[in-house]
Amino acid sequence: MKIARLANQPFLIEDSQHGRTIKNFKTVEAAALQSRDDLDLGELVEFNVKQLQAPVAEPTQILAVGMNYVDHSKEIQLDLPKTPSTFTKFASSLADPNTEVKRHGPRTDWETELVLVIGKAGRDISEHNAPSYLAGYMVGEDISDRDVQFANQPAQFSLGKSFEHYSPTGPWLTTPDEIDDLAKLEITTQVNDQTMQQSLLEQMVFSPAALISYFSSIVELRPGDLIFTGTPSGTGVGHDPEVYLKKGDLLTGEISQLGKLTMNIIN
Repeated sequence: MKIARLANQPFLIEDSQHGRTIKNFKTVEAAALQSRDDLDLGELVEFNVKQLQAPVAEPTQILAVGMNYVDHSKEIQLDLPKTPSTFTKFASSLADPNTEVKRHGPRTDWETELVLVIGKAGRDISEHNAPSYLAGYMVGEDISDRDVQFANQPAQFSLGKSFEHYSPTGPWLTTPDEIDDLAKLEITTQVNDQTMQQSLLEQMVFSPAALISYFSSIVELRPGDLIFTGTPSGTGVGHDPEVYLKKGDLLTGEISQLGKLTMNIIN
């Protein structure tokens, strides 16, 4: 299933233009744990993708992972991590899948990522059991202010990635049963139709199950928590010379079978 949020209600996507309101669940993550037969659905209605909201409205935690792609670690000249290299993003940075973004500074960068949505609470979850805690997958954009991130050495991550609208997600949640082989999905970033990032998810160092297990060994994962799983090579900071977003740019982030985010850079 593909479940979006429309007019603050879970919304089952039927095709690119039609869907049905889900009446018996209040959140997308709760609806995603059900079978279609358990959903109380409204009438078929037409929608525009620009109407869709961030699927998860109020996550308790937004956890994130850096250097989780082999090629990205190479481009920023860092060794592959032995354990997940983690940080947090703040919920006030969440944005809808089609949004406008005000840059905080001139070194504003893109990072398109697979986002995991947690469906039920748990601690000390094994990798084997991790899939049962997963509500589904989304596309996320980890927009990053590199000046804030690298103001000190060592760098700090969380605040430079948490400005207003620096965390678009969506356009819907895709339940795991929809995906035959997650590793073969392709992640792509474009700036004004120029491809900047293009990689298969198989380049991830730590799998979704490994990340769920690792985070749950430290914190309690709760329904609606988000895990940004890292980005492949092709970031602006990884270019030589570096290249960053500017006023008027159109930024898109897409993962095959999971949908696309669209961000207009307005200053």
